[in-house]
Amino acid sequence: MKPQEVTDRSFDVEVLKSNVPVLVDFWATWCGPCKTIAPVVEEIANDYAGKLKVVKVDVDSNPEISMKFNIRSIPTLMVFKGGTVVEQLIGALPKRSLVDKLLPHLN
Repeated sequence: MKPQEVTDRSFDVEVLKSNVPVLVDFWATWCGPCKTIAPVVEEIANDYAGKLKVVKVDVDSNPEISMKFNIRSIPTLMVFKGGTVVEQLIGALPKRSLVDKLLPHLN
């Protein structure tokens, strides 16, 4: 299951109004660490399908949402629950570290 691409336009509906927690991967095509973490993000999308929605936001194509959430370095991963940021992780972290941060937010 590939993470869904989300844009400035679809962010509110897909992320803020989601009934399940959402992991948002802020990334860019030119970002090496973003490419490194992409397979891990995809694995998490598969592992937690139904319990967690996983989406990607290309910061170059979606400057509004990137500015709104003050994205200064990428990859930045944010967990949203009930429309609120409950976790923020920066950098290409190993899967175990990501999962450890995600689990407390899953229902």
